[in-house]
Amino acid sequence: MNSDRKNMLKDALVLFAITLIAGLVLGVVYQVTKDPIAQQKEKAKQEACMEVFAEAERFEILETASYRTGDWDGQGFERADIGEVLKAFSSEGSAIGYVITVISHEGYGGDISFMMGVGEDGTLNGISLLSISETAGLGMRAEEVLKPQFAGKKAENFAYTKTGAVGENQIDAISGATITTHAVTNGVNAGLYYFRTFLAEGGSVNEQ
Repeated sequence: MNSDRKNMLKDALVLFAITLIAGLVLGVVYQVTKDPIAQQKEKAKQEACMEVFAEAERFEILETASYRTGDWDGQGFERADIGEVLKAFSSEGSAIGYVITVISHEGYGGDISFMMGVGEDGTLNGISLLSISETAGLGMRAEEVLKPQFAGKKAENFAYTKTGAVGENQIDAISGATITTHAVTNGVNAGLYYFRTFLAEGGSVNEQ
């Protein structure tokens, strides 16, 4: 019996030592990699901002932005969240629009997040996908199929079609990936609704 207890104690100490060492190693790895990871994320964000607002000289985070998370007053955007919002400025220092981060929870493979640039007049410069994990060959074609269709468009809401877009507000759906198409399109509509409600002239942010 004593021998069994000694063996159990020995095994417990060995397990504790392994866990402690693993924890210390993970801690060191985290400390070493957290800054490069943060820098990479910031670089990706800046590149996305420039992609949707190439004419902007600088961007400022709107600290007073009224982020909506799941409360869209029955507008149909309950599964889309607004993340960070930045104001875009020209080289002369004048405000020329906004960069809105949208997270759609309607993707087939999980959340789809992207940035969208909206000019002061409501024109959608385009979108830049930040994170997407859809089906290869189907939903993952959002970059090549959906993204270009939003550039330079001005519409209050976009709708997708499977029979060929004929209007300014229509988007050709990805063949075989209606769920992904809906997630991105509805996310863009959520961002436009947020712009009209909170950012455009007379919106709650601009009234402060």
